[in-house]
Amino acid sequence: MTLTKMDIVEKISETLDLSGPEAKETMEEMLEIIKVTLASGNDIMISGFGKFQVNEKAPRKGRNPATGEIMMLGGRKIVTFKCSGKLRNQINETVE
Repeated sequence: MTLTKMDIVEKISETLDLSGPEAKETMEEMLEIIKVTLASGNDIMISGFGKFQVNEKAPRKGRNPATGEIMMLGGRKIVTFKCSGKLRNQINETVE
């Protein structure tokens, strides 16, 4: 099962006793803060949850799947996530 943004909005609404629009606005504002922070190249550390980190990928050789032509793909930025030890332990407890 996949948790959607709407599911999260509903849980925020129920937990914090907010109206639907207020919960949605809260969720949208949080996501906007995360997007702006990552776009500026800064990392995000959420204690007890994990760290979102912006990394640089170097240029590399690639192949056009349609023509088989070898080409150089430019460098780019990617976002990685590393969960905290606390979250990792919680996830592993549910598996056992």
